[in-house]
Amino acid sequence: MVSYKELGLVNSKELFKKAIEGGYAIPAFNFNNMEQLQAIISACVATKSPVILQVSSGARKYANQTLLRYMAQGAVQYAKELGYEIPIVLHLDHGDSFELCKDCIESGFSSVMIDGSHLPYEENIALTKKVVDFAHQYDVTVEGELGVLAGIEDDVQAEHHTYTEPDEVVDFVTRTGVDSLAISIGTSHGAFKFTPDQCTRDENGKLIPPMLRFDILKEIEKRIPGFPIVLHGSSSVPQEYVEIINQNGGKLKDSIGIPEEWLREAAKSAVCKINIDSDGRLAMTAAVRQVFTNSPAEFDPRKYLGPAREELKKLYMHKTEKVLGSAGKA
Repeated sequence: MVSYKELGLVNSKELFKKAIEGGYAIPAFNFNNMEQLQAIISACVATKSPVILQVSSGARKYANQTLLRYMAQGAVQYAKELGYEIPIVLHLDHGDSFELCKDCIESGFSSVMIDGSHLPYEENIALTKKVVDFAHQYDVTVEGELGVLAGIEDDVQAEHHTYTEPDEVVDFVTRTGVDSLAISIGTSHGAFKFTPDQCTRDENGKLIPPMLRFDILKEIEKRIPGFPIVLHGSSSVPQEYVEIINQNGGKLKDSIGIPEEWLREAAKSAVCKINIDSDGRLAMTAAVRQVFTNSPAEFDPRKYLGPAREELKKLYMHKTEKVLGSAGKA
């Protein structure tokens, strides 16, 4: 058993309390490799933002669970080396079994998500409570989920939205003991969040996604006032990155995300954690493709991963300062 406290990490409890009171959201950025982690930490140190490092089950398979733990420990030291100690949470994103959550808790994670949203309601409650009962013995915070997001993210896949039912949230939160709740109000996983048929077009032909169900969010806030809410699938899919990728050999057709002004509005509510993954993938891919187009003889990974890292840092500084409002809160 490795305690996250030995690694210098924190759980999400105090961070979420401050975020709700302050009307901002904590960034939850996914990482799989060193360059992503360097970009996340350097961006959040530069803007003095707390951060949640998210690891999916796919990332654990890709990067190795032991290496990831030591990378998170290294991130804590890296922040100090950069000159400012920020609160860092190591969080399992979309854990799908008790065994996976238990394994992460025992290997140093400070927070886990148990996603039983695909299960019947009572089974979701039973699984979530089982994880909560185990996690709370070690002061690890737990995120549950009600409602289903459409889209694809690593091992998580669903064709259709199922909006969170406000009538269920009090019962779910009370019976499971979760510390935060991921809800479905129209965000979606991946870079292709909506089909063109689901969108409208402006006068320039640009796709406009369907409006988020802020009415559901407001109703949930009424039912569980002050309770931490989480939004998944909240990448904005910056069109400048999509254009760079497509101009340099990519084929991203009709990719669209959640407008940043909608996320700004959500961050002022009880939404205190906003998950961003696809935007980072797009930023890095755009930078890498540009290098290969401009320097086709280049074969040193540092020469294309370095620019990708810098672009990712720039993007994440923008997210903390201009979108989530978490800059200066560490």
